[in-house]
Amino acid sequence: MIPHTYLEHSLSVLHARLSHPSRSFYSAPHSEAAPFITISRETGAGATSLGRKLVPLLNQELTIGSNGWVFLDKDLLTQALLHHQLPAQLADYLPEDRVSETKAVIGELLGLHPSLWQLEQKISEAILQLAHVGHVVFAGRAAHLITRALPAGLHIRLVASLTSRIARMAIELNCPRDQAFAHIEKSDLARKRYVRAHFDRDLEDAHQYDLVINTDQLSPAAAARVVVTALHERLKALAASAKESTGATD
Repeated sequence: MIPHTYLEHSLSVLHARLSHPSRSFYSAPHSEAAPFITISRETGAGATSLGRKLVPLLNQELTIGSNGWVFLDKDLLTQALLHHQLPAQLADYLPEDRVSETKAVIGELLGLHPSLWQLEQKISEAILQLAHVGHVVFAGRAAHLITRALPAGLHIRLVASLTSRIARMAIELNCPRDQAFAHIEKSDLARKRYVRAHFDRDLEDAHQYDLVINTDQLSPAAAARVVVTALHERLKALAASAKESTGATD
């Protein structure tokens, strides 16, 4: 059962796009690059809240025709697996942490699934294909690194004070603050290990991102407006660059 209307809509759009991979969904009429956004986040910094504000704003300002934007957060991994016709349960073998390796090797030896490396490759391929199609907001799974060669991607990092993040997670998980803190520590460490193990990069290195947003200072709605403005500027710059290149060739 899908608990949120925005997610139900997003998944229906996603399935339609993956069924027609050769179709173009570009928003920028003067550029051949399909726009997309990646969100890297500290646990509890508000990626889901931002994503829900971003989609309607992007649909309003950066959509042509009926090709709406899709926000993929916790469902990103499952949808990538389904796209490659693998059981959704394999998501258990691919958390954002290296601690899954022992479990994954056992599953591989028993013939339950492909190797961990093959699974990671399939996830990356699905993310990259969706980025090529465009109109997608990715949260997590190192999407900013997988898609770094694509020019129309805007890469965001969300941060917030530990106090704010603990308060948010306590509400989201409906748990005491000490449990929320433990969850934050575990999740942040897992994501750092994942990026270090698979990409040899520091997840917290600000130079990987186009924008670093402190969600203590900006509401999700305000942050969404900043992101959309930045994406507008990125697409304008790409269009201008493409025009200059065409003029120089002519």
